[in-house]
Parts: sequence; structure tokens; C-alpha cells
Amino acid sequence: MTFAGPKVRVRDLTKEYYVSTGGGTQVVNALNGISFDIRAGEFVALTGRSGCGKTTSLRIVLGLDEQTSGTVEIDGREVNGCGYDRGMVFQHAELLPWRTAIENIEFGLELKGVRKDERRSIANKMLDLVGLKKSADRRPYQLSGGMKQRVGLARALTTDPEVLLMDEPFGALDAQIREEMQTELLSLHEKTKKTVMFVTHDIDEAVLLSDRVVIFTPHGTIHEIVDINIPRPRNDPIGIRGTEEFQNKRYHIWRMLKLTDQRPADLAM
Repeated sequence: MTFAGPKVRVRDLTKEYYVSTGGGTQVVNALNGISFDIRAGEFVALTGRSGCGKTTSLRIVLGLDEQTSGTVEIDGREVNGCGYDRGMVFQHAELLPWRTAIENIEFGLELKGVRKDERRSIANKMLDLVGLKKSADRRPYQLSGGMKQRVGLARALTTDPEVLLMDEPFGALDAQIREEMQTELLSLHEKTKKTVMFVTHDIDEAVLLSDRVVIFTPHGTIHEIVDINIPRPRNDPIGIRGTEEFQNKRYHIWRMLKLTDQRPADLAM
């Protein structure tokens, strides 16, 4: 039976940290009651200043962190810890240095108990999907930054997750490689139709890739969720950047981010 609701459902999510200070213990509110949905196959970006709760939200959806209150559901099932229905691509690929590219891609399948011949077949398909078939036997030190991120992306896709979580995966790359990876991701999303939750500080990247952009405030709340009305497939990233929709949404998000940097009293005016 197919679940009729949203693929990802986040409700009233809060996260508190306790930090020791000279005068005792201070409570830090990383998230303050955020709520949003992500539809099946949708690409949603989270953006906002550093420390606003974007990555914390991602880690709670993944199951690496536990919320203080609120709920996260995938297809109506409450998230309690990590699961194979979610895959993660980190800012740095975090590849195992003693393994080749294809062996790194197979790692999740090994943990899942997939037979060696089957996991090798799946890993080869993923290598082909990310354009690294000729680099299967290279170790991480023999791969460029962009190639490492492709391996990390392929590794996340091997277990066929329902939701792909991406934490600034292109943030450490130079501008040219970053644009190439954005184009690659647009193509992969078109082929796989995965539901994607993507953290980025880059407004251009958020608008280019996403169906909606969630704008966080510095106080761990959501200021606005912006619809990006750019048709898919997005086969011409350069042309898209010149469209009125791209320019208008880029400016709007930039303006909202500047507004959220103001004090709460200013926001109420």
C-alpha cells in the first residue's frame, strides 16, 4: 500500500544543547519548533546563516541526533535512529583511505549483508551513474575533490534510500567543479527521482537545484518557505541563471536572509 502523505514530515522539532559556563549551565536552542513537509521526489534546500539549525535538522532526520521534542516521519513511520531508507552525503566525502572507489561504494551494502557479487554489480552501476567507471580501482588519494564527492554520492545511492540527505556536499569544491557537480546532481535527480533534503549556504545553488527553499532564522526557526517555479528537467543551468524566475527568487531569498539577521524586535516591525 502506497503512503498518501508527505515523504518527510517534520513537526514542532526542537533541539536543546547544554553548555557549561563559568556561572553554571546554559541552554542553547538550536531548533525552536520547526515544521515542514517534503513531497516524494521533491528537492528541498535548507539555507540560512551558520549555526541556525540546518545541519542539526538534517542529522535528526537521518537519525544521528535525537531531538528534544517534536517528531520526524518518513512515509508515516516515526524516525528512531538511522535506517536504510535514508542516505547521507557529507560536506567531505569521508572515504575509507584503504579502500578503492568501488570498495567504498560497496561499504553500505556490506553492512546490509548483500552478497559480494550482487553488491559489486550494484556498485558498478552507481559508478557508471556518477561517471566514474574508469576510476573504480583508484584509492581516495588518487581522486580529485569532485571525484571523491561523486564516490560519496554513489555510496549513498547504493542502498536505494527513500530520502537522500546532503550536507553542503559541494561547499569545499572550487567554483568550476562545484558547477559541474550541480549539473551532475540535476541529472541524477532527474534519473532517480529521489526525495532530496539539501543544506547549502549558496543562494544560487539553492535556487538552481530546488523545488522549494526553506529559509532558517539565526534563532532556529523557519522564516519562510519559497517555491521555485523553474520547470524540470533543468538541462541548461547557465540558461536558468539568466531567467527572470531565477533572478527574482535569488534576490528575494537574499533579502529575507538579510532580514533574518536583524534582531527579533526589528523583525516584528
